[in-house]
Amino acid sequence: MSEHGRQPVRSSKERRCLYLLQRKNSRASNRPAGIQHARRLFDHIQRHDDTFLCNSMIKSHVDLLQFPDSITLYRELKKGTVFYPDNFTFTSLAKACGLSLLTFEGQQIHNHVGKTGFCSDLFVSTALVDMYVKFGKLVFAKKMFDEMNHRSQVSFTALIVGFARCGDICSAWNLFNQMPERDAVAFNAMMDASVKVGDMNSARVLFNQMQDKNVVSYSTMICGCCNIGDVTSARELFDCMPERNLFSWNSMISGYCRNKKPCEALKLFREMQSNTLFEPDEVTIVSILPAIADFGDLELGNWIHRIVKKKRLEKSTKVGTSLVDMYAKCGDTMNATRVFEEMEDKETASWNALINGFAVNGSSKEALKLFMEMQNRGFKPNEITMLGVLSACNHGGLVEEGKRWFKRMDEYDLVPQIEHYGCMVDLLGRAGLLEEAEKLIESMPYEANGIILSSYLFACGYRKDIKRAENVMKKVIKLEPFNDGNYVMMRNLYAEHRRWGDADEMKKLMRTSGAKKETGSSVIEIESRTLEFVAGDKLHPNWEMIDRVLAQLWLHMKAQGTNFGYSSQQYRNSIYFQ
Repeated sequence: MSEHGRQPVRSSKERRCLYLLQRKNSRASNRPAGIQHARRLFDHIQRHDDTFLCNSMIKSHVDLLQFPDSITLYRELKKGTVFYPDNFTFTSLAKACGLSLLTFEGQQIHNHVGKTGFCSDLFVSTALVDMYVKFGKLVFAKKMFDEMNHRSQVSFTALIVGFARCGDICSAWNLFNQMPERDAVAFNAMMDASVKVGDMNSARVLFNQMQDKNVVSYSTMICGCCNIGDVTSARELFDCMPERNLFSWNSMISGYCRNKKPCEALKLFREMQSNTLFEPDEVTIVSILPAIADFGDLELGNWIHRIVKKKRLEKSTKVGTSLVDMYAKCGDTMNATRVFEEMEDKETASWNALINGFAVNGSSKEALKLFMEMQNRGFKPNEITMLGVLSACNHGGLVEEGKRWFKRMDEYDLVPQIEHYGCMVDLLGRAGLLEEAEKLIESMPYEANGIILSSYLFACGYRKDIKRAENVMKKVIKLEPFNDGNYVMMRNLYAEHRRWGDADEMKKLMRTSGAKKETGSSVIEIESRTLEFVAGDKLHPNWEMIDRVLAQLWLHMKAQGTNFGYSSQQYRNSIYFQ
């Protein structure tokens, strides 16, 4: 209690008000209605000289995130009462200003702190440092920190977090090294900063130095490992966690998705559903839907959509956009459109998801129609939008339309990226405009990558232009020496021209370059179990039964009059081992 404080004799209203505010474990105290009742009693009290009661009222507003109410109450108390603020008052007010980013009010509170002589108070000074950090005013935060006579771990950590968030890693390290004692929060802040700049070596050193690792420590390292593609290390950390929360599961699931491992992501998601009490939240849904989209598991996607409805997450723009993307990539454009139309708030990414969905499913006209509607609704296209538009033109063979939108990108202040050029090269190549495609490649402000050259090579092969194919093959083989598709296409082109010697040479070149034809495989899901079949694999546990079924199928089809031209065994080999 401050020097002005005393133990007052409270009236019945004051006692009732204080009772309501101190009911920490009751439901009413955690609801705005409970605070409103206490506030009505508080406002009917004639004198507000009880600092403890006033602080309790201010803090209750802050705890319920009613930040403007706490500031307004403080102003009213200062104007019309004999209220004397103390260190607890300013600690709560600084927290309110920081969390609500009330910069002007925060500076006023700092001014009042100086006038009332609480600048030397450790808790008030630390709260002000934290407030300025949240404002992003690191100069003021550092000045406040330097003027402190005494500093705690919280004071150091608050400023370290500020430097780390704004990307000033050097200042964060300097401050971290000055700390007399380091707590888990400081370690976690430095680990997070290191992870964000891709410095996993420093993050690992910090992690190994920690004595009291917690869920945040492990989750930060998991995110960092996934960011650099090291999902094996991430999973090892995940498996050895003493305890996990929903954020930990989300981090690992998201890491698998970002590193193109949808099977592992789905497997982990099912494990979370069956072995824990955690319910998927918005982050979980947004993390798992890309894996479902990559896998094409529409049944699982429908089940996730039911979870979204059950938990009332459909109002989230990110969830809605992810659902549109999932349905579109699974080929269900009808459901994708329905989800899109039901979204209350759309963003550019939402339009992009459906435009690209229409494009990859061959609905070019629908994609371009939606693109026009997007502009009419006031949404500005971005690079991803234009990639979807060009892809729609590509899939629909709309050459002139594609050229027009490619040229008009500058009208949207967009600079064509290499992906846009690649789409145009593919469009022109598919249309047989090989010379025009070649000129576009030569005029690009970028070096042609293997994807563009391979696309052009296949266009040349399709048009039987062996001379152009040979020229581009010399370039693409330097960029992608292990791409088996290029060798196979070129060998087949030579074979079609009966140039058997060149075809054999291409086969030898493929072998000496170390390129191997990728083994074909197919994946199906039966009773929530994912089964993969690999070409040429006789080790499948049910191989004999599969072989018998294929033999029966061959006999049945032959009885129906199908003429294969080869034996039952050749048929089974062509299907199962191709």
